Amino acid sequence: MLFLINFVSLNLLKIIGSVIARLGSKRLAFKNLLPYKGVPLVLGAVRKLIDSKRFDEVILSTDSELIARTCMSEKIRILKRPAELSGDEVPSIPVFKHILSHFPSDIHLNYNCNFPECSLEVFDAAIDLCKKTGESLSVPFAVWAQTKECLGSYGDPFKITASRFKTEDVHPLDIHTLDDLLETHQVHQVDFDDWK
Repeated sequence: MLFLINFVSLNLLKIIGSVIARLGSKRLAFKNLLPYKGVPLVLGAVRKLIDSKRFDEVILSTDSELIARTCMSEKIRILKRPAELSGDEVPSIPVFKHILSHFPSDIHLNYNCNFPECSLEVFDAAIDLCKKTGESLSVPFAVWAQTKECLGSYGDPFKITASRFKTEDVHPLDIHTLDDLLETHQVHQVDFDDWK
């Protein structure tokens, strides 16, 4: 009987997925709005979370009305990020806490849109490990999940405490420059004869 109760309670966990996307970028201007395979990086990430069907809600946290409007036709919730959480030096943990303060959940998973080639199975692996350890992070660093208890008691936000798991299901290039974006295209699309 106890096993049945625990099994049922695990299935009743509220799980939200998020994409956090600022307009400003020091290394690549308007990076989150640049297209990958014809779709803005931020919109592709939001759609991937929706397509996974693992999340009770998908949240976009942004400081930009332009980014919000790029994604507003999707079935997501948009959270305006305050200025104090929008600077270059702000770590992700306070932004995650801000999301949970508006959208309470048992587990929060963030998908980094800098990694547009990421299998949906990585979300499953992150959630499963998070349930066991409280926090999980894929390597490459595309998917990061925490329980509400973990986020509520997080210490130094620059010292990530997550249990890490390696995966071949994420293309390892973290897009920060136009060359990174081009290389990711080149690896995952057919070649143009004119650019060989």
